[in-house]
Amino acid sequence: MDLKLEELSRDELKQLITDAEKALKTVDARRKAEAKLAAEKAAKEFGFSLDEIVTGDGKASKGVPRYANPADPTQTWTGRGRKPQWVIDALNSGKSVEDLAI
Repeated sequence: MDLKLEELSRDELKQLITDAEKALKTVDARRKAEAKLAAEKAAKEFGFSLDEIVTGDGKASKGVPRYANPADPTQTWTGRGRKPQWVIDALNSGKSVEDLAI
């Protein structure tokens, strides 16, 4: 590929950059798809799905619960994301988050 960049106008150079960036995105997307297919094939050879390998059980990981509702221990919270109402109620009643730790 013999391009004489010094002979191109400013607009032509900008267009070349835009076209090259689009081409790179296409190449990256294609390579990621190929990598995913290869990973799925490798996982299948061992009797697993790729999701099972990545997350450990095929389900999205929600994290390990670190806090439980003293009034209903089935209600738990990982400490990430929005606080459940029972946590807010416990904090408003004077308890600390450490009081709710499992």
